[in-house]
Amino acid sequence: MGFAVGLMSGTSLDGIDAALVELKGSGLETEVRLIDFMTISIEQSLLREIEDAITLKSSNAQHLCSLNFKLGYAFANAVKQICEKNQFSLKELDFIGSHGQTIYHQPELEGQFIQSTLQLGEPAVIAYETSTKVVSNFRVMDMAAGGYGAPLVPYSELLLYQNKSKSRLLQNIGGIGNVTVIPKNATVDQLIAFDTGPGNMIIDEICKRFFYVPYDANGDLAAKGTVHERLLERCMSIPYILAPIPKTTGRELFGSQFVDQILAEFKEVSTYDLVATMTMFTAKSIAENYKQFIFPKQSIDEVIVSGGGSHNKTLLRMLQDLLGNDCKVCTQEDIGYSSDAKEAIAFAILANETLHGIPSNVPSATKAGRSVILGNITPVPY
Repeated sequence: MGFAVGLMSGTSLDGIDAALVELKGSGLETEVRLIDFMTISIEQSLLREIEDAITLKSSNAQHLCSLNFKLGYAFANAVKQICEKNQFSLKELDFIGSHGQTIYHQPELEGQFIQSTLQLGEPAVIAYETSTKVVSNFRVMDMAAGGYGAPLVPYSELLLYQNKSKSRLLQNIGGIGNVTVIPKNATVDQLIAFDTGPGNMIIDEICKRFFYVPYDANGDLAAKGTVHERLLERCMSIPYILAPIPKTTGRELFGSQFVDQILAEFKEVSTYDLVATMTMFTAKSIAENYKQFIFPKQSIDEVIVSGGGSHNKTLLRMLQDLLGNDCKVCTQEDIGYSSDAKEAIAFAILANETLHGIPSNVPSATKAGRSVILGNITPVPY
């Protein structure tokens, strides 16, 4: 038995997610109780530094070096905040599982650039500031084993969502969309997981540029627009969308530079229609991946959506319409969980497996050559 905080800062850059949990056991016997969850806003100055760091033209070594430590302090502060909120002493905390902030992810060889990944948020700073053991840097060992280093959450999803009578799809819609297929009574080697394509990333970028809001709350902006079919066809023609699985993608493909491209090509499209079309792009990229790679092999009982996209009613309606009535679309809340807390909880679970010496990557999802123990352990500094 132990208490932990799981930390996640995703590609959507909408804050640091912190989940305070109690864990019992390990492996398939793991039991998890969520004590509390909160999202801590990232200060505007730090957010601008992150945005500069993920942009190749504006990043540099000194910037990355400093940002690594600044993020470490931000993550440590998130741990302190959730513990203080719950009157939970840091001395009672057994460990922290920190994903870090992804700055760049290179899943495939590209010229002189080999497969690699970089997450910032110095674990030594987190450990020192909280006097707590930290498990971090989860992606690198999977990549060392020949994998993509993503997706990481399928193992935790198997532990939490396996069902004897239902086959489930766990669809996360954060900055990027990713899905895990969990057949009924599944084992680790039966899992299928991959990134479906864009999640909220493109929608959020358009909302920031034209509506001066960080995201489309409830999908209200998209509901006012009409899908521009030619633009949608252009987006769906991107090779990644129906590329064979396993596969992974990120801001490198669907970030601000992608929005620049579509704005230059489709100047005639109104702002509301842009949001509506990009919302449909997210929904359709998910649905088409299901139809291409999942439905021919699996009968699915339900799709359980998590992440920020689970709050977008227009997006969920579009996805349900595309999938039809044979496959029910629901959210984490519909089955008694939290859509927002899911990934932060996952990193507490993965850290627990690391500390127990248990491999937690899923080679069928990441393409790794073997199962490996994920993460680096930073001990209590004194």
